[in-house]
Amino acid sequence: MQEKFKIKNRKGLEIVGVLSKPENPKGLAFTLHGLGGFKEQPHIMVHVNSLLEHNYIVVNFDATNSIGESEGKYEDATMQLHYEDLVDVIAWAKSQTWYQEPFVLVGHSLGGYAVARYAEDYPEEVKAVFPYAAVVAGELSYKATEMFEPEKLKEWKETGWKIEMSNSKPGVIKRLPWSFMEEWLKHDLRPNAGKLVMPVLFIVGDKDKLCRDQEVLYNLVPGKKEMHIIPGAPHTFVEPEHLAQLRSIFDNWLKEIDEIRN
Repeated sequence: MQEKFKIKNRKGLEIVGVLSKPENPKGLAFTLHGLGGFKEQPHIMVHVNSLLEHNYIVVNFDATNSIGESEGKYEDATMQLHYEDLVDVIAWAKSQTWYQEPFVLVGHSLGGYAVARYAEDYPEEVKAVFPYAAVVAGELSYKATEMFEPEKLKEWKETGWKIEMSNSKPGVIKRLPWSFMEEWLKHDLRPNAGKLVMPVLFIVGDKDKLCRDQEVLYNLVPGKKEMHIIPGAPHTFVEPEHLAQLRSIFDNWLKEIDEIRN
């Protein structure tokens, strides 16, 4: 069963999401896309469909200030606001009859940062977390951009804007101010990585230029963890072969964490 929900975040903006329930739910999971993403992206739906097959209730939503159904402007996006949307959706879920703990968190890129940070802040609520191709730290992403896209970084800083076409939604132009980078530099998962005591799954493509530093966080996580580097895959998986690998690894991981807890 699927139903659309609409709630207001702490800023008064509308968040739109989809609540999916299997016939015999045994757990709860939240999924969150990355910067400039949306809830129907193929890699997000891989997670949703796998979770449903494992009988998890799934809360899949569009963050504000992105290109999905939720309110807000892309140019107003920040890492903090992305994280706060996750916190606000979970807070809403806690008032619902189907809510249960501990739950699973799944996020991509900026969403990966958000779910890992929530797991650091509230480890007692989280069963397991999958920060897929996550932003580990603004500092690391800045250095990667300096290395692989120096001209783009220079233009962004000098003009004050990063302007690009969306790959997920052709025709959509994304405009991001330099202030986003300044805010980005304030965020870092490394200092509190020791709180990630639940099972953690890491997956990243070996062609991912900006979030290739997953091993930095992996080495700091004290609990059960696993790392997978997908040959030929970029930051966002779109090719069928990469999505199939993502599904297989994620599916096996869900089986393992269910065996640990059951």
